[in-house]
Amino acid sequence: MYTILLVDDEAVVREGIRERIPWEELGFQCVADCENGVQALEEIERLRPHIVLTDINMPFMDGLALSREVMERYPDTKVVILTGYDDFEYAQQALKLKVKDFILKPVTAAELSAMLHKLRLELDEEKKEREDLVRLQSQLNESMPLLKERFLERMSTMALSEREITSRLHYFQLQLPGPFYLGLAIDTDRLEEQTGVDTDRELLRFAVYNIAQEIISPEPGAAVFRSREERVMAILGGKREELLQEKAQELAEKIRQSAVQFLKLTVSIGIGTTVQGYSRIRESCKAAVAALDYRLVLGDNSVISILDMEKRRSAPAGHPAEFDRELIAGIKTGTADEVERAIEALIRHNKAELTSLDHCYLRIQKTILAVMQALGDIGCKESDVFGKGVNPMTEIYRFRTMEEIGEWLKTACRQAVHSVTAARNDQCRSQIEEAISYLQTHYVNEDLSVKAVCKHVHMSVSYFSAAFKAQTGRTFVEYVTAIRMDKAKELLKFTGLRTYEIAAKTGYSDAQYFSVLFKKHTGESPTDYRHRTAAEQA
Repeated sequence: MYTILLVDDEAVVREGIRERIPWEELGFQCVADCENGVQALEEIERLRPHIVLTDINMPFMDGLALSREVMERYPDTKVVILTGYDDFEYAQQALKLKVKDFILKPVTAAELSAMLHKLRLELDEEKKEREDLVRLQSQLNESMPLLKERFLERMSTMALSEREITSRLHYFQLQLPGPFYLGLAIDTDRLEEQTGVDTDRELLRFAVYNIAQEIISPEPGAAVFRSREERVMAILGGKREELLQEKAQELAEKIRQSAVQFLKLTVSIGIGTTVQGYSRIRESCKAAVAALDYRLVLGDNSVISILDMEKRRSAPAGHPAEFDRELIAGIKTGTADEVERAIEALIRHNKAELTSLDHCYLRIQKTILAVMQALGDIGCKESDVFGKGVNPMTEIYRFRTMEEIGEWLKTACRQAVHSVTAARNDQCRSQIEEAISYLQTHYVNEDLSVKAVCKHVHMSVSYFSAAFKAQTGRTFVEYVTAIRMDKAKELLKFTGLRTYEIAAKTGYSDAQYFSVLFKKHTGESPTDYRHRTAAEQA
């Protein structure tokens, strides 16, 4: 229900309007009627009506003066002027005062009702707009922390002008006095591995943010916020460039220790470069995030200044080829211990050098290339070693520390050793089988020797001798002798060949030597063996 106040020096007019208008039907309540502007101002102050309906010609204070006062004191109150034809000039002045409307006397109930209906629609619309504005303001207030955080994130990642940053800082009531600034990036170390399955990791991330706020926020000219990459970021400001780095190191160490003490969680903190001016804050924040990558060589639970890392970028990044040679030798010989020692030495060397990340990755990639080349040389498939569909050259980028890369490389190289050993065993087995087949067809050759067989199967004598005995359970000589003796038994049993003829057919030119060897092998002379087997067949 809206309220209206009548002002007219003629009582009959006021009474007529009050009685002839269906106020409630139109959504109004006439709260008072006054006979002049002075009295009306007092009532307006007390009642604060939505509409003032006033005549122009009145004693003490006319309608124009009243309208002027109402506009100045109560700008939300709408003023409607009642005027006669003789007062048209006054009506024009009233329009200049931006009164809502004016109505010519004599006014009818229908005209006044129509005017009030129109005003009610306007008041309804204004009320709705005010309610919408209040709701939006409430939503804005609720969203203000998030909006503030998103602005800080934009400032830390995007190129914004000094003017825009200054304006937004003022809007969000953020104090970042400088002129020097420095960014920090705080990140949990392998949160999934440090926590159990049922752990609320979002709560832990918020706890890290809360610790950073408690430690950093008391510092003058500091801001703490969260990035979309789930890191906690901070901006420090100060008047002296050299003191900012010291302060950053101190605060970062407190945060790191507090995370371990209160959350049983390790975090690493990157410290960026010191910059001057709002627009360069993003450079420092970017450098702080880049510093976190050096966990690859320094390990987790570290405070890492990008300045410390950049000092070493000019150092030569020679690849330790001796480690690769030892690694490849271990793979090719199937020596797992040698492989692991070579990888551990490689990782220690990279960590000790503290060169740039690009150089570290390049060194590891050179090692991987050497391993892939060795696998190709010995006929092993890369997919059997590194996994199907895995590109080992890019796989290393998913690891956070050199230790992780080392363990991954060890696992792959163990598989390589296993593959090499299995392949070598298969090859060896195949070569020994080929050697046995060769012996079965060449045993009659008196000059048959281990060297001849090794040449045939492309093996060294020492390796062949060991592998042959391991696979057959006999030495080369024992195996050849057994083949020849078995053939001699067959000839003695089923043919009438003489002893010297059988000796010749089984690789012995000396019949006497054959007989001695046959008796040693069977316990019988060739003649006795033939007589006994002949008797058994009879």
